[in-house]
Order: sequence, then C-alpha cells, then structure tokens
Amino acid sequence: MISVSNVTMRYGSKVLFEDVSTTFTAGRRYGLTGPNGAGKSTFMKVLTGELDAQKGTVVRPRKFGVLRQDQFAFDAYRVIDAVIMGNKPLWAALEERNRIYEKQEMSDEDGMRLGELEGIVGDEDGYTAESDAAVLLQGLDIPDELHERKMGELQGGQKVRVLLAQALFGKPEALFLDEPTNYLDLDSIHWLQDFLLNYDGTLIAISHDRHFLNSVTTHTADIDYQTIITYTGGYDEMVMAKTQVRSTLEQQNVQREKKIAQLNEFIARFAAGTRSSQVTSRRKEVERLQTNELARSNIQRPYIRFDQVRPSGKHVLEFKHLTKLYGELKVLDGFTANVLRGEKICIMGRNGAGKTTLLKSLLANYPGLTDSEFTLDSGSVFWGHEAQVGYFPQDVSSTIEHGLTVAEWLHRWDPKATVEEIRGILGQMLFSGEEGGKPTKALSGGEQARLAFCKLILTKPNILIFDEPTNHLDLEAINALNIALQRYEGTVLLVTHDHDLIDEVATRLWVFRDSGIEDFQGPYEEWKGKHN
Repeated sequence: MISVSNVTMRYGSKVLFEDVSTTFTAGRRYGLTGPNGAGKSTFMKVLTGELDAQKGTVVRPRKFGVLRQDQFAFDAYRVIDAVIMGNKPLWAALEERNRIYEKQEMSDEDGMRLGELEGIVGDEDGYTAESDAAVLLQGLDIPDELHERKMGELQGGQKVRVLLAQALFGKPEALFLDEPTNYLDLDSIHWLQDFLLNYDGTLIAISHDRHFLNSVTTHTADIDYQTIITYTGGYDEMVMAKTQVRSTLEQQNVQREKKIAQLNEFIARFAAGTRSSQVTSRRKEVERLQTNELARSNIQRPYIRFDQVRPSGKHVLEFKHLTKLYGELKVLDGFTANVLRGEKICIMGRNGAGKTTLLKSLLANYPGLTDSEFTLDSGSVFWGHEAQVGYFPQDVSSTIEHGLTVAEWLHRWDPKATVEEIRGILGQMLFSGEEGGKPTKALSGGEQARLAFCKLILTKPNILIFDEPTNHLDLEAINALNIALQRYEGTVLLVTHDHDLIDEVATRLWVFRDSGIEDFQGPYEEWKGKHN
C-alpha cells in the first residue's frame, strides 16, 4: 500500500496539487491521468521519492519498481545486468560478492560477509536472476543474442523495453510506470497488458494510451482542479463519472444562486419595514447558501478538423514491386498495391519491421517531401490526379524551422492566409493569445506536434500520411485526432501503435509479417478474428 498525506507541490504561482491525501491499495491498478502540465510526472516522482514534496508525507513499500526515463544511464552495463539492477538489494549483494571474490586473499571477515551475502542472494532469488531476466526480455521482444550486449549498443526503442523489464524485475510490491507504452509496438503492448493484469501488487501508471488504461486499470487517479480524485474504473469510466459529478455541482450552484437572488429581493424590499426578524433569518440563510466557487479544470481540448481544398482522383496511389535493402536485410520485398480515394490504411508491425521505410518509399518521388538520404532499390510509385499530400513524420521537430515565431512559421505555408485565419487555427490547437509569438525553438514535443497539425489544417491536403503522430500528445489531443481522422473525407496512411486509432479509423491494414506484408481489406476487428 502507498499512503499520501497532505502533499502539496507548486511552482511559483502555479499550484499543481494542494493538501492531497489519498491511498493506493495493494492489488489495485491505478491510471494517473491529467493533461500535459497537470503534474503527473511530478506526482510520480514524489511517490517514488525522487522528489521531496514541498509539504506532506508519503509512505511507500520497501521494494518497488520504477520505469526509468533516462535511456543512457545504463549504457556501460550488459542488457541482462541492467534488468537485474531493478532489484537493488540483490544487485548490491552481487556486486559486493564479486568484489570479495576478486581479492587476492580473503580474510575471515570476508568469509563471514560472503555467507551473509549468499543469504541475501538466495532470499532475493538471485540464483535464477539471469533466467528470470531473460524471460522478461523475451516477452518484450529483446532477442537472446542481445542479452549479453552493452546497453549502449541498443536502439532507443529497445532501451525503453529493457528499462521496462528492469522495473518489472524482482517481484516489486509496487510498480511506477511513466508512459510504459511509448516506443512499444502493438505486440509488446499486448504482452505488457497481460503481464500487468496478473500483477498482484500496487500499480500506478501514467499513459496517454486510452485503450491501455481501459484494459489494465481498476481505478483512475485524476489530477485536476488542483487536487487528485480517485474514481473506480478505467479512463472512459472516469471521464463519465467526472462529467456527472461536475454537472451535479454546477446545477447545485445554479439552484443556490436562484434561491439567494429570491432571498436578497425579499431583504431589499423589507429591510426598512416591520418584518425585521424575517429579514434577519433570510440574511442568515443567504450566508448558509453562499455558493462555492468551483475550481477551474486545467483540461484543454484541441479542436482538429481536416478539410480538402479539392478531392483527389479516384485512384490515389499505385506502386509496384517496392524493394528496399539495408545491407543484406531486405525490408521491402516487391510490395505492390493500389490505393483508392477515401481509404484509411493503418500500417502495423513490430518495431524495426520497416513501416517508416515504406512511407519513405512512397514519398521518394513526391515533390517537397523526399528524403535526400533515402533511395529506393527498385520499384515504381505513381501518385494519382490532383494528389496533394500532407505528411507528419516521426521526427516532427526536423520539419519546424527555428528563428521564427509560431505564427510566422505557420503563415509561411499559406502567405495568402489572413492574420485572423492563422490566429483561429492556432487557437484551435491551444496556442491562444500571445502564444502565437512563441519562438519555434522553445516548443515542447507536444507543442511541435500540435503546430504540425495546424499546418495540415491550414493547407487542406486530400491525402494525409502520419508516422507515429501520438508520441507527444496527451489523451485529449489523441481523442481529437481520432475523431478528426474518422470524419476526414480524404485518404489516410497511418503508422501507429495506438489500439483505438487502429480499431476506430482503419478501413484497411498493411501488416508486416515474417512472410511479407499482408494487405488486409477490412477493419482491425475482422483482421483479429481471422488471426485468432
């Protein structure tokens, strides 16, 4: 169990949460929700002891696992060792034991200490540590041949999965996971969901993956109104309950205000008359009924709507025999397909399978979107009549030029747009008021993503190509994107590991499999039914 008593965190005049008292019970799985900037990561650091609360206390179990955000902290260690380090008492005992064994001569004191250390290693399941760590790594798609490599040799996505295995290692009584699904492919996310559903300790997870939260969590601790309120159920159930509670409070305030107005009218009419006792009682009732000022929610919801200047032709895209090799690794092997206007195609597969490579191949001859460092080994790509592509790359920061303000950068994509149009679009994506004058260099990852959406809203292409657009978005922005893509009348190619986006947007799937790319003409539910 984790107990929080009267915890307060504020930065300058901004209050994240104040005098929060709550309990996280063993056996329950909590989603920690709230918009970007609400204080989720700060609260998580307070829970783990990484940050001291400015006021209040936290009681936590002796053994807990934390998903580390610093991907480079363990670069000098073997992958298998980085996982075992998740059990701090065991790792400390193993290191001390090794130091003693490395001595030229051991004293009697060393011998006695070795006995104590062997006891710790046994109590902490140290004799099966490497095999237990290997099972976790295999489940997270880190193959056996990488287990002996140094962490510094791994790619970013692989490091994240190793750090996830580190958090899960050693049977911790509590797990603290900050964005555990980031950089995981769909298969790894499903494996993690199954693992966490069988975890019997206390789980607290921050995630912007709505399907993950709904699938895994039993309770939701929501940071809003400068406090933390815990609801029973997953994310969707929390949103419904929160809306109902807020609506009830607002209705109660309206009724109180009506009653107060009636009482004040009576007081004004008879204050100087003979009904002084009735006036006095009504004044007391006004004081009792005084409405509570409801704290403002810090949730901000962007409004995304993608339009087209004009529709494309019926045949949007045709490509034949696409082939791409990296050394001896053949990523694309003669893939051929046609795309019709209005299709919404989700591209699925394990990390490193070639999804981004496929998008780059399709854009290899499209004006203004070609990657100068990328070449297609063979194959042909034909874009149809009036095809106008809007592209959201995985590294969206590389597309935003520095030395400009947000409004200046956006205006460059349509010099004919009025100042009011630019402001309106920026406002839709939560760049309100003076934020249009913010330097592009100062934007966070989430702000860069929202600015890239502004460009697509302004330019109105009839084909949208997205490569992992949700990486830096909060739940409200992801939900807005989901709705916008469902309503969009143009054509969509989408690489994502977000289950709900795939399930609710896709009308067709391109799935990277060991045997090649499967072209499935239908939604995700039908594909799952075929492959279960």
